Amino acid sequence: MATPKKRTGKASQATRRANWKGAVPATTTCPNCKAIVLTHTVCPECGYYKDGFASIKKQEEVKAQEAKEETKKTKKAKTKKAETEEKTIEAEVVEETTTEAKE
Repeated sequence: MATPKKRTGKASQATRRANWKGAVPATTTCPNCKAIVLTHTVCPECGYYKDGFASIKKQEEVKAQEAKEETKKTKKAKTKKAETEEKTIEAEVVEETTTEAKE
């Protein structure tokens, strides 16, 4: 095996290694869930790739999550309606008591 006659200097070594650079990987956003994803890969959040879901399991999980979010939204809407109804009932009771007090 061949051995070098002289030791390589630090400057020569540094200039040779200067061409080794790390590149930033290209990323895009998932059209389905808007998560940041590497290009040409399946989205790790929702399992979406190009025009459809790559895994059926992920698709079912996403649908279940969406259903949970919808039920939360409807519950919030119901509670808001109940609060407004309670306020109107209280206002009616106050009006009735004031009219009775006036008579």
